[in-house]
Amino acid sequence: MGAQFSGLGKSLIIIGLLLVAVGAIFTLDLNLPLGRLPGDIRIERENFSFYLPITTSIILSIVLSLLLKFFR
Repeated sequence: MGAQFSGLGKSLIIIGLLLVAVGAIFTLDLNLPLGRLPGDIRIERENFSFYLPITTSIILSIVLSLLLKFFR
């Protein structure tokens, strides 16, 4: 029964570490430019605003992929 839950345990540890990292970023009030990077599209008009975070999404995808690859 222990072998069944070993993958679940690793997943919970990874999620916990990610939550700690996000909490540390918010606590330390780091000015990360996520959402305001070159390549993020922002269109604002009077009654309309459109935001497409292309570069931010790519960077977050790369970071998460590396973290998941590292912990496997």
